[in-house]
Amino acid sequence: MQQTIPIPDPFDLGETAHGMRLRLLSYNIQVGIASTRFRDYLVESWKHVLPHSRLYDNLSRIAHAISDFDIVALQEVDAGSLRSGFINQTEFLAKKAGFPFWHHHTNRRLGKIARHSNGLLSRFKPAEITDYKLPGRLPGRGVTMARYGHRDNPLVLLMLHMALGARARQRQFEFIARLVNRYRHVVVMGDLNCQPDSSEMRFLLSATDLCEPAHGLKTYPSWRPARTLDHILTSPSLEVHDVHVMQHLLSDHLPIATEIILPDGLQLF
Repeated sequence: MQQTIPIPDPFDLGETAHGMRLRLLSYNIQVGIASTRFRDYLVESWKHVLPHSRLYDNLSRIAHAISDFDIVALQEVDAGSLRSGFINQTEFLAKKAGFPFWHHHTNRRLGKIARHSNGLLSRFKPAEITDYKLPGRLPGRGVTMARYGHRDNPLVLLMLHMALGARARQRQFEFIARLVNRYRHVVVMGDLNCQPDSSEMRFLLSATDLCEPAHGLKTYPSWRPARTLDHILTSPSLEVHDVHVMQHLLSDHLPIATEIILPDGLQLF
C-alpha cells in the first residue's frame, strides 16, 4: 500500500438487506493515449515514449469516469517515467478521483522511458496486497492479489493483464487457477487478451468455479468494439448485478463494470 489520501466524509458502504454492495470496474487506460482509430497506433506511436499535451486532460477525464466506483483495476498505467512526465498515473488517478487507497505493480521497466504497471484504486483498505510475476517466455506480466476482510473468510480480488500469446496465457491461467482455488469468494478482473470461447478461458472456467456473469460484452477497439478482451469473473457465492460496458472513448479499450453483493457475514474490514 503506497499512499493514503485523507477525505473529509465517510464513504457510503452500500449496505443492503443481503450484504454489502460493491461497484467494480476494470479499465485498460492505454497510458492516457486515447487512441480513436487503428491508424493512431502508427502515427501516434511516439506517445508510448514521450509525453504529449493532452495527457493530463485525458487522465482527468478518466478520473471523472471512474469516480463513482468502489474498487478499480487498472491496466496499462505508467508508474512514473519520461512518457508520463514522471507522474505515477495510479497515484494521479487516486487523488483526482478521490480514492483513499491505491497500489501499483510495475511489471516491466524500460529505463527512464516507460514503467509498465497495473494499478488498484480502492475505497476500502485491503487487509493484504500481494504481487506475483506471471509465468511466460517474455517477462513483464503480473497479477495483484488484494485480500479484504478476515483471513478466514475474505473477499479476494485478482487484477491482471495477460500475455498476447495463447501458449503464454495458458500457463498464466494455470497459475491463476491455483490462486483462485485457495479461496471461496473471488473476483478476477482485467484485460485477459482473449475471447470467452478461447481454449485458455475455457480451461480457467473448468479448473475453477469462476463464471462470467455476462457474455459478449465487447470492449475492443473502443471506437468500434468487436472483441471481448476485458473480463470480470466471479465466484458463485457473489451475487452479480448490472454488468455492462461503459461507453467512454478515453482509451483503445472500453471499461467493463459490475455491481456485486457480498454474502451475509462477509465484511471488507
